[in-house]
Amino acid sequence: QVQLVESGGGLVQAGDSLRLSCAASGLIFSNYAMSWFRQPPGKAREFVATINGRNTSTYYAASVKGRFTISRDNAESTVYLQMNNLKVEDTAIYSCAARVVSGSFQMTDYPFYGQGTQVTVSS
Repeated sequence: QVQLVESGGGLVQAGDSLRLSCAASGLIFSNYAMSWFRQPPGKAREFVATINGRNTSTYYAASVKGRFTISRDNAESTVYLQMNNLKVEDTAIYSCAARVVSGSFQMTDYPFYGQGTQVTVSS
């Protein structure tokens, strides 16, 4: 079965960097667009970034553009989220999700997603 497992979260200070990883198994990874979503405490889940299967196109939420970078290694079936200049408001549970067709910003449109990893940014 398809599994997506996130890692790399933790507690950091504002201005620090973190790199999240999402290891996929049970699917032909290069056939899937991959996205990151996050859910801040007490708030709704929101789209963060997406990358297409061929690694030729990315798109970011306005709140993270210029600070976060999504990338993927199809040989390793892994997608990454490099987060720089972290802010307190980036505190959230970050989840990766997979979908054959790219272009959706709603996690409910993704058939596969992981359990998430906690990122906490202190001031």
